[in-house]
Amino acid sequence: MGQLESLAYKCPNCNADLKFNAEKQRFTCDYCSSSFTEAEMKEIAHKEEQFASQVTAEQEAAQSEFENGTAIYHCDSCGAEIMADQNTAATFCYYCHNPVILKGRVDGQYRPSFVLPFQISHDKAIETFKDWCKGRWFLPGDFTSAGQQEKLVGLYVPFWVTDVDLNGEMDALGKHIKTWSDSKYRYTETKEFAVSRKAKIVIKGLPADGASHIEDELMEAVEPFNYNDVRPFAMQYLSGFYAEKYDMDYAAMFPRIQKRAVQASDQLLRSSMVGYNTLSVTRSDIKVMSTHWEYMLLPVWFMTYQYAGKTYEFAINGQSGKFVGTPPLSKARVAAFCAGIFLLTAIIAFLLGGVL
Repeated sequence: MGQLESLAYKCPNCNADLKFNAEKQRFTCDYCSSSFTEAEMKEIAHKEEQFASQVTAEQEAAQSEFENGTAIYHCDSCGAEIMADQNTAATFCYYCHNPVILKGRVDGQYRPSFVLPFQISHDKAIETFKDWCKGRWFLPGDFTSAGQQEKLVGLYVPFWVTDVDLNGEMDALGKHIKTWSDSKYRYTETKEFAVSRKAKIVIKGLPADGASHIEDELMEAVEPFNYNDVRPFAMQYLSGFYAEKYDMDYAAMFPRIQKRAVQASDQLLRSSMVGYNTLSVTRSDIKVMSTHWEYMLLPVWFMTYQYAGKTYEFAINGQSGKFVGTPPLSKARVAAFCAGIFLLTAIIAFLLGGVL
């Protein structure tokens, strides 16, 4: 039992702590509701032991290279911690633009398994930013300034990318409604059908960022990423770029992964129930059965802008060039525009009044 006791307290699905449920005589997870018997935990412990024995000298050398070749910078203003290779000197925080302080080396546990290299250059990112600004009349005057453009930084965002296996069951009531009429009456015929679906669903590459400083909605909006271009992590990919150090481990991220996977599966099952005029779902039971995740760095050109006491975040997918963000509105420009419209309306009314 010695090896079991050291491993049995971690959930193999989400890596959260397991608790022994005396009533059920099973090890249960509060995060993902998984449960395991003692025999299952022994099997899991055996697999973990085999995996640990496969760590090669080459992997240990890569771990050491990451620890010795990566510096971490700390921002006293917002708390962000930025990683960069030893040849890239970070001078300001990508998030709040305040100076950062060199803190030291990065622990080896933050070494990612994979990286998706940048494919959009800084010049192309600036061009994308300028194109996005065109036609937006109410942006603050300094938003498109050279100083603001300099704050667009290449940032590798830490993502937990997960393959999820789910079991899904769904029951629904489908209706076929047919109407016709003759010279006297209008008829409606309604047929009801019990519709059921049962499926094993696999979702590949579901991402969730592990950096609490970056808005989750922003990172979801900048998706998708094409994982065909993913490479095993190597230090040279960090050269000239920043990387955010994750501060939310996989156990903390799993509820978000679970929610997205269940929502996507629910939509998939609903979309398979076609051919009915109306459809009412009466039962939806979707469970995560297992997960396989990788910690990887994904490329994002990132910019923040502080205006009227609020921080606005903008992101460009460093692979596809997709731009996302909510534009700030200059109150002065909006007021001037409204005043101009009012004045123009008044002049037109005056001229029309004079003619009449």
